[in-house]
Amino acid sequence: MTTTPILVSFTGVQKTYDGINLVVRDLNLDIRQGEFLSLLGPSGSGKTTTLMMLAGFESPTAGDIMLDGRQITNTPPHKRNFGMVFQNYALFPHMTLAENIAYPLTVRKLPKAEREAKVLKALDMVQLGRMGSRYPAQLSGGQQQRVALARALVFDPQLVLMDEPLGALDKQLREHMQIELKALHRRLGVTFVYVTHDQTEALTMSDRVAVFSDGAIQQIDVVDNLYETPANRFVAGFVGDSTVLQAEVTRLDGVHCDVRLPSGVQLRGFNVNAAAVGDKVQCGTRPERLKIAEAPGANTFQSKVLDVIYFGDHLRLRCELPGQPDATVKMPLGHHQLPEAGQMIHVHAPVEHLRVYR
Repeated sequence: MTTTPILVSFTGVQKTYDGINLVVRDLNLDIRQGEFLSLLGPSGSGKTTTLMMLAGFESPTAGDIMLDGRQITNTPPHKRNFGMVFQNYALFPHMTLAENIAYPLTVRKLPKAEREAKVLKALDMVQLGRMGSRYPAQLSGGQQQRVALARALVFDPQLVLMDEPLGALDKQLREHMQIELKALHRRLGVTFVYVTHDQTEALTMSDRVAVFSDGAIQQIDVVDNLYETPANRFVAGFVGDSTVLQAEVTRLDGVHCDVRLPSGVQLRGFNVNAAAVGDKVQCGTRPERLKIAEAPGANTFQSKVLDVIYFGDHLRLRCELPGQPDATVKMPLGHHQLPEAGQMIHVHAPVEHLRVYR
């Protein structure tokens, strides 16, 4: 994937609305041809503003946006050849589906026969082939979302920009549409840039994810790296579930360090961002990486089971540790020795999966 050409480059891009507070600060981001890139972050993190600057609806206060090596910072939205899909779909209620989808082609003054052929192809692409004569009000939310997607794709854009497009759908339909969107992306090979605050959605669909916080990208990576090797506390807490232990660094050892929990227990983990001896740190690990041990041992702490919660495809233990937030341990179904609430257990945190953040 590293050999894929760069389609869009943000260089030193900043955005402020009041001249004081930066909504986006010194953004440097390359978007590759044909990739599915998600911009993930909480409300106010700068992800939507970044998308709007790429679309041309907002102008950067500073910096450059390049498309295929050409400056587009001052190019108006209608000249950027980008498809857009919004959360509210923005369909014209008085137009049929076919007319809605044809709208970008009408604006571009394509001949009628060519328009009709492209609309039929777009309807088939989103599996609404025989519904072109219906009106938006006659469709479900998921079908309306597909029409909005067909309209964004019908004129063969270089780039499709999506702002929380599945946010209004119920959970089951949203998950179904995530799989459909990913399959469509694979089939078409068009570059998708997708804004979401839903980490599961970002992990499910994307080739790469850029995690935003406070107007800056905290980490941009392929999804498995993002999940397994978060770059800092924020990413570890925002992407996926984490069990977090408060501790103090007692010894450094190359890329690893030893830490002491308030209970006095010593653990060893990967020193992510150069914590020093004496630093107060957080030790984060994914709950599925924790294992129940038969007896005390290296990198093991004792805790009391407060709850055993059934999640359908796995069980979660909510555990209590002295002077710590509750810890979560994920267990596969059918575990031979299932602890009960109130029981004391030994929990092993593998060194390679215990990450220490200052």
